[in-house]
Amino acid sequence: MGRWRVAASLVFNFNHLTKPPFPSPKFLTHFLPPKGRPNPLFLSPALNPSLRFHFARPFSAVPSPVPVYISDSEHGSSEFSHQDGAFVSQEEEEEAGKIPIKAYFLCTSIDLKSMQAENLSNILPPSSRSSNYVALRFCDFPPDITAFDMKEKGRGHRYMVVFQYGSAIFFNIEDHEVESYLEIVRRHASGLLPEMRRDDYAIKEQPLLAKDMQGGPDYIVLKNLDTDSIRVIGSVLGQSIALDHFVSQVDGMVEEFAGINRAMEKTGTFTMDRTKLIKLVGKANSNLADVILKVGLFERSEIAWREAKYAQIYEYLREEYEVTQRFGNLDFKLKFVEVPIYFITQYYLSR
Repeated sequence: MGRWRVAASLVFNFNHLTKPPFPSPKFLTHFLPPKGRPNPLFLSPALNPSLRFHFARPFSAVPSPVPVYISDSEHGSSEFSHQDGAFVSQEEEEEAGKIPIKAYFLCTSIDLKSMQAENLSNILPPSSRSSNYVALRFCDFPPDITAFDMKEKGRGHRYMVVFQYGSAIFFNIEDHEVESYLEIVRRHASGLLPEMRRDDYAIKEQPLLAKDMQGGPDYIVLKNLDTDSIRVIGSVLGQSIALDHFVSQVDGMVEEFAGINRAMEKTGTFTMDRTKLIKLVGKANSNLADVILKVGLFERSEIAWREAKYAQIYEYLREEYEVTQRFGNLDFKLKFVEVPIYFITQYYLSR
């Protein structure tokens, strides 16, 4: 009989330990809702998800087979995070609060004076002596965006930075809105390209960030986004997208001269028309001049020179977009084209 009493005692203690915890009546009085409203503590987990982890699972010394997603700070990764009583994935958290940036290269020249004259109320006063761009701010928000949305979602003014050499950078403008802003630029553009080049980037603003900026995989995190930050970011993205265009132009010339070399290797003669050759020579020379002079690839930003936090953004983005390395590749390809140009030119001059 003694063993039965021991066994019964163990069963009682085990049931007592595994009994689901429930708040005492005294505890519940602190959470009584106003008369006529249901008490959220007695809602099912399906109706009140925040209670799933508090009341749905009994206390037990045995590990639960139900996965619980938490941050793994020891391994430097987090699959899920908790925001306002809900669990969101890392991807959703990364996307939250991003301000989109879109860079376009659409033409070979933009008349900045006429653009300023047409958009006087939107022009941002210049903060440097640079005259190869204008910055504009727009406030015509869609009717479905409220003041609360703008504050909570990081949606404020829309900005556009337009460069004389043909780049336009849009800040906080969604895909379905782009065309109307591109049309503003096209009205003052010349030498429109048959196919625009485009690149995407983003900004996240975090006022509690310990430093002025921090890099991300496809975005930059700033402690404070101001108009000078927009100008500096726009200058690097504008140069980068323009550089893409000139690299594609030089790639086309390299391919054409490679075909000429193969033909000369087979036939031993050169049959290219003199006018076409002169055009190729001019195109090669103008591409290099445009990158250095018009795009100003090696002209340091005056805003970045003036203040360290903008210099940090400027240098980070130039490194991120490999601006110097890509120009080096462009220069190498142009030198490859210069050699056959020289010999072909000498061939014609000797005739």
